[in-house]
Amino acid sequence: MSAIPLVSSALKNSPHLDGQSTRPSRVAVVGAGIGGLTVASALLRHGIACEIFEQAQRLGEVGAGIQVSPNAARLLHRLGIAKRLEQVAVRPGATEMRRWDDNRLLARTTLGNGCARRYGAPYYTFHRADLHRVLLELLPSDSIYLGQQCVEVTELDGEVILRFANGRSWRGDVVIGADGIRSAVRSSLVRDKPTFSGQMIYRGIIPAERIKHFADRINVRLWLGPKQHCVCYPIASGRLYSFGATIQHGEAIAESWTAPGRIEDLAVAYQGWNEEVQRLIGALDGVNLWALHDRDPIAHWSSQYVTLVGDAAHPMLPFMAQGANQAIEDAFALAKCMSDTTLSISDCLTRYQNVRAPRTAEVQRISRENSSTFHLSDGDARKNRDRAISVNQKLNNQEWLFGYDAELAVTT
Repeated sequence: MSAIPLVSSALKNSPHLDGQSTRPSRVAVVGAGIGGLTVASALLRHGIACEIFEQAQRLGEVGAGIQVSPNAARLLHRLGIAKRLEQVAVRPGATEMRRWDDNRLLARTTLGNGCARRYGAPYYTFHRADLHRVLLELLPSDSIYLGQQCVEVTELDGEVILRFANGRSWRGDVVIGADGIRSAVRSSLVRDKPTFSGQMIYRGIIPAERIKHFADRINVRLWLGPKQHCVCYPIASGRLYSFGATIQHGEAIAESWTAPGRIEDLAVAYQGWNEEVQRLIGALDGVNLWALHDRDPIAHWSSQYVTLVGDAAHPMLPFMAQGANQAIEDAFALAKCMSDTTLSISDCLTRYQNVRAPRTAEVQRISRENSSTFHLSDGDARKNRDRAISVNQKLNNQEWLFGYDAELAVTT
């Protein structure tokens, strides 16, 4: 892909609609992460071009893993990128939940080919940068403007205006906020702030050759223990493994995906855990710290010409591995609504919001609940949890999540 240019000094400023229809002709997406690139690609699939504004000076994703379940993978395949995804992804054979101390299996969800057959798409694991790059390849390079920090969104009669920290501005028909948990676009619609969860995650990448004892098991593994848990799974076509370890942290700290952490502190926090976890920690070269924040669900994240997707709309704790999946669902649902020329722009955005909000609120709720459920100490509550997850994690019980079709949901 050719170099992505910075925004020109004179952005177009004459919004108009396509003929007599309500199809928007000038659409801005704020944020060029996975959610922003997906919504831009989904819109382009319906013939709706957009301009993408990203505050970073360079594009890229942090070195971490991401799980994409069939409810999102099925949608990505509709972009015509199934072969590209297969080139960079891993199809894990199962997700496993295990005990923290003796590594005993508690629950297993069989994935692999059986999952793909049942739900029409595989369960994938990726390096975030690989998925980001595949999505970026779908878009014209001159549609993405870097170094553009959105600081204000203003709705007027018949148009919406974006203003950026460098003094430039944009006018158009629709603004889609895909700018994450600290969304500037969201702040134009809702007055709230992210809340620290009291937890943070140590994250790192392990070359597969360092953990040959583990790398022959192409599974997602979670170890559940008192007050904390950890997860490890293959990414980058199996060459690397993504490792994440959650701990409690009572003092509120700034949110960051890239703050440096100390392996020594991680090792102390997981002292006494089973040998497999200890060996994974010992194979790490370095870790970053991610302070976990979220916001309470909201029912209304759209106005007449502005709406939100992904973390900007419904940031969620990562304890269902659904954050990116729900952003991808949002993207396809929104694009489908905006392709309906029988509706006004406002009605399109309202339909999108009304269909998506109940589902994303439920996923947010379960993700928050899991932050406690995963961390139970030994006792009756832990025993009851283990019995429940041994049944609930079966593949046939994932229909509500894996079988959901976000495009179909907004048309029925």
